[in-house]
Amino acid sequence: MEKILIVDDSEMNREILTDMLADEYEIFEAANGNEAVTFLNGHTTEISLVLLDMVMPEMNGLEVLDIMNKNGWLADTPVIMISSEDSVEFMHKAYDLGVMEFIHRPFDAVIVKKRCRNITSLYAKQKKLAGLVADQFYEKEKNSRVMIEILAHTVEFRNGECGMHVINVQSYTEILLKGLIKITDKYKLTETDISLISNVSALHDIGKISIPDEILNKPGRLTDEEFAIMKSHSAVGSQMLSELPFYRDEPIVKLAYSIARWHHERWDGRGYPDGLKGDDIPIAAQAVSLADVYDALTADRCYKKAFSHDTAIEMISNGECGQFNPLLINCLRSCAEEMRLVKEGGGANFRGEDEIKEFAHELLKNDAMFSSDRLLHLLEYEKMKSRFFESITGGYSFEYNAASNMLTLSPNGAETIGVEETVIDPVHNETMCTVFGKKTLSDFSAKLRSMSAEQPIVQFYVHQLITVKPGEDKPVQTLRITNTAEEHRRYPTDTHCNTYKLVCRTTWTLEEPQRYTGVIGKLVPYENGYGLMKGENNNDIRSLL
Repeated sequence: MEKILIVDDSEMNREILTDMLADEYEIFEAANGNEAVTFLNGHTTEISLVLLDMVMPEMNGLEVLDIMNKNGWLADTPVIMISSEDSVEFMHKAYDLGVMEFIHRPFDAVIVKKRCRNITSLYAKQKKLAGLVADQFYEKEKNSRVMIEILAHTVEFRNGECGMHVINVQSYTEILLKGLIKITDKYKLTETDISLISNVSALHDIGKISIPDEILNKPGRLTDEEFAIMKSHSAVGSQMLSELPFYRDEPIVKLAYSIARWHHERWDGRGYPDGLKGDDIPIAAQAVSLADVYDALTADRCYKKAFSHDTAIEMISNGECGQFNPLLINCLRSCAEEMRLVKEGGGANFRGEDEIKEFAHELLKNDAMFSSDRLLHLLEYEKMKSRFFESITGGYSFEYNAASNMLTLSPNGAETIGVEETVIDPVHNETMCTVFGKKTLSDFSAKLRSMSAEQPIVQFYVHQLITVKPGEDKPVQTLRITNTAEEHRRYPTDTHCNTYKLVCRTTWTLEEPQRYTGVIGKLVPYENGYGLMKGENNNDIRSLL
């Protein structure tokens, strides 16, 4: 049974809507916007529809919509607005924020049921369509990749090289180009461009099919005449592609042509076959060239033993294998560890079925009204793991989203502080200000925002001060955030102090200029420099071992 969340501060309105819809849907209720946001934060993928009142205390309907929009929840969860407001300006604003439909008071049961049914049905069809398109996208991607790799492996088989050369060059090309777009926008490459280039890179040596076996697999040094024949493979490969009877004008064929012909050109103009120089060499061919050289150096060949990863990086950087684009050399060095993982078999970059289908879902999301269910389920799984580890370590985690100005606390952290798991505008939240102090919160927020993408991590200490005043049974709790762990020595002896280490990582956008997007953090008990790990009955795990 599909689930509907009814958000309305009027209990009577909630009861009326529940009576109308309970036969067809499982109903959940929220009495205000804060309750709605808190509920949706953990149940977005389960809710088929939200009926959202416009006028509510604490947080109105438009504010809830704004948070849903900024968190991407509207992609999976449609909203019907409950309102008595009929102005065109209001309706335009609501539609801009993502509202699908309106229902007005007094409620008409037929209209309410019909509109709920229409919207939930539409979203169900969109999700089904996403699955079908993703499946078709995957099949086309897989078939194209299989055909390219069959042809490429045929060439490699003649060359006496292991089939991993093709896969490795694809992975290295993708790594280098993704690194390139992080440091410059000079080449205007999209993620789709990078995916296509890395796939087509499998055809870079297609011209070797024309090279005689005795030259292709000669264990010793080639003569000048033999080397001239070997070098002809780049021109022969491009000629084969240019003479295809069909599809010669397709972008993928033109890309394959440029890679096959120019992947042995060099930045200083000393390559072949055309002696191209600098950026006259297409960036796709430049990246494949560097990937090809790195893999050749680090692999055993009939004429040499493999060099180590570090030696290969230094040889290329020092110009021992010809000159390459300095920007790509920077990428090679910065991505060296990722390259090494691929070389050792632990980080192959080619797309699997799940990744291809997720990619298709993300493409569709730009036009449709949903996101990847798999991605959201993975996020839920990560939350579950995090909460489990917190339950045995005694620590608390939190996440702050700067776009929606929303703080999400782990359940035990929220319980300790005495707030809801979801806090909107935490610096001005009354409970947070009471517990921490408004100035402390403001200073803490300013410190986090002063971090940078290059130095995103900062450490603090949180001191939980518990004081029992004379004549009062209930202790008074306050929290202080400081830069040192020794803060507890400043407080009176009748005040008990629990100290926690707080490690925060600020998050930033990838594109330039990088923009602050929020914080993730972890709070763990601090005792003489150690974190406590709880066993049964909350005993220190060190005493149990």
